[in-house]
Amino acid sequence: METYLVWLAAGFVLVIAELVTGTFFLLVLGVAAFAGSATAWFGLGFWVEALCAAVVGVAGVFWVRHQRKAMQRPDMPSLDVGQTVAFDAWISREQGVARVKYRNTQWDAEVEGARELDQGQVLFIHAVQGNTLKVAIDRP
Repeated sequence: METYLVWLAAGFVLVIAELVTGTFFLLVLGVAAFAGSATAWFGLGFWVEALCAAVVGVAGVFWVRHQRKAMQRPDMPSLDVGQTVAFDAWISREQGVARVKYRNTQWDAEVEGARELDQGQVLFIHAVQGNTLKVAIDRP
């Protein structure tokens, strides 16, 4: 069997495998195998074919990694930041964990700063971590 057909078959197998995974890395390796196939078709020898496929594969992997980093957006701040809550009661004053009323429901909150709060006192949301609000007396 001709060498270029082996490279071509490997390229198709990698591209088909990419359709199953959806990571783009196998697609890049499939394209690298196609580059090796093209080099083999010109009859340049196995080491040149392997070097060409390796260069295309490594460059493609770095390109995919760069594209993934570029597509990641920085975390958006929560829309709840800056909203007011009403202090209800302490769960643990020493740890700064309290219950607050927000949107007509009770929420767990970590109070930053002051530990002397009256029931119904208005606090402001500084951050949201999971289902726990980070609150303080001052506006964010």
